[in-house]
Amino acid sequence: MGKLAYSGIGGQAVMEGVMMKYKESYAVAVRKPDHEIIVEKKEYHGICKNQTLRNMVFVRGVISFVESFVLGLSTLTFSASFFEEEDKDKGAKSEKKEKAEMGFTIALSLLLAVAIFMALPFYVSLFFQRYISSETLIILIEGALRLLIFFAYIVLISRMEDIRRVFMYHGAEHKCINCIEHGMDLTVENVKASSREHKRCGTSFLFFVVIITIIATMFIRVDSRILRLVLRIAIIPLVAGISYEFIRLAGRSNHPVINALSKPGLWMQKLTTREPDEEMIEVGIASVEAVFDWKSYVRTVREET
Repeated sequence: MGKLAYSGIGGQAVMEGVMMKYKESYAVAVRKPDHEIIVEKKEYHGICKNQTLRNMVFVRGVISFVESFVLGLSTLTFSASFFEEEDKDKGAKSEKKEKAEMGFTIALSLLLAVAIFMALPFYVSLFFQRYISSETLIILIEGALRLLIFFAYIVLISRMEDIRRVFMYHGAEHKCINCIEHGMDLTVENVKASSREHKRCGTSFLFFVVIITIIATMFIRVDSRILRLVLRIAIIPLVAGISYEFIRLAGRSNHPVINALSKPGLWMQKLTTREPDEEMIEVGIASVEAVFDWKSYVRTVREET
């Protein structure tokens, strides 16, 4: 199996910025309205301290997904704060209130995700039972609807100006990581020449969640509609765990089979990433340099190749 240079660094795009995370450190770099780049570096130890669970196959994927979601929402909120009008009368929010609002937002986001991507395709597929007797075909229709909703959602939000810019920063994030993982110095020119697609991307992860969910639901054969929906929701952690293991393997391997299976996720990234401008690339570089010694890493990659 061909080994791929693996830096261990990952990240996400935020509003007018990039978050990069390496081990327990993360940094958010944001281009403020006055064009200054501000970088905030912090430690994030996650929601689970048990190393046995964190290293357990499939379980670690669920933990990683939840932690990435919580951290991502937090850093997105931080970046958005630079572009909100200040309310001088109300003053700063208390930390307790901010945590309460974050918890509510997370709960609401998860509820909407389950409703839109799980419940809606399931109930729409029930309409076809009037005309189709094959349960397998009904499940395939449900899966196709889920995939269509996922695709339509990305296409629709990509038409929003703010989201288009986030997708450009997403491209900057990928390009920075690809640049150093291919043994190149982290400069604007080298980053511009790097690919904006990466096998460890969250877009690929979500795509595989959808595909593996379709496969897994093939084995859910019960008469009760409510129980069928409950079981679909119940397998989400298992599906997330399996998807994580594949993305994790793909990020470390250049095996032809792994590359072939990664292609659909990379194609989806053409929708969720855009080519960044030089100012966006500078933000991505600032975020990387705050948490990662890319110079020593690049030297190692060059020595190995």
